[in-house]
Amino acid sequence: MTNERLRAALLKSAITPDDLATHVGVDPKTAERWVSQGRTPHRTHRLKTAQLLEADDAYLWPSTANDPRANKASQAELVQFWPARASVPTNVWLELAASAVESIDLMAFAASFLHDSLPDFNEHLEDRIRAGVRLRLLLGDPDSEAVETRGREERIGEGMPARVRLTWSYFEPLIGLGGVEARKHGQTLYASLFRFDEDLLVNPHTLGQPASQSPVFHFRQIPGGRLFRHHMKGFERGWDASQ
Repeated sequence: MTNERLRAALLKSAITPDDLATHVGVDPKTAERWVSQGRTPHRTHRLKTAQLLEADDAYLWPSTANDPRANKASQAELVQFWPARASVPTNVWLELAASAVESIDLMAFAASFLHDSLPDFNEHLEDRIRAGVRLRLLLGDPDSEAVETRGREERIGEGMPARVRLTWSYFEPLIGLGGVEARKHGQTLYASLFRFDEDLLVNPHTLGQPASQSPVFHFRQIPGGRLFRHHMKGFERGWDASQ
């Protein structure tokens, strides 16, 4: 049976089975069988292929979704857990921001705590930006229905769009810098995401409760793990749907 997902991913990336074989380190006929006969590669080859195609190995080969080693790798991605965002130490945020060398991605409605509670947060970001780090800001559209709904659910009404506007004003000095992209979103937000290279802080939202009272999970991406990539897919979908 042909692996249509793998075939489509190769076509999308303009990569031939021969190219794939060279990258992964197998015979071209072997790579061709992965596509034409639907054969499942060894885990090492699956991970290399998934990385090359920027896809999940479980998507390319659904039969591996419950691979015990993949599950263990995903569990190993969890570095730390805090019962509430307010209990995350200040130094965790600042050290992650200061250590980024490639990418910082922030997705939230407001996340005004970044400036209200973290000393000189903009200065830390500016230092990283000038060092070549890419910053993507995906924050709420204060005039959107999603922000209005969240304010009503948290029983703060106009306080929510006001916080969003405040956050945009905080970030305004950075938006004109090279390497900074900013977009407004009006989507239902299930979790705020704070990505610093391979580290990701995830703050899930609980209906009717402020984000500060909801837990935070610290994930660090490792080969074969799926939690980091799973959450970042949400960021990318939100980014692509916003402007």
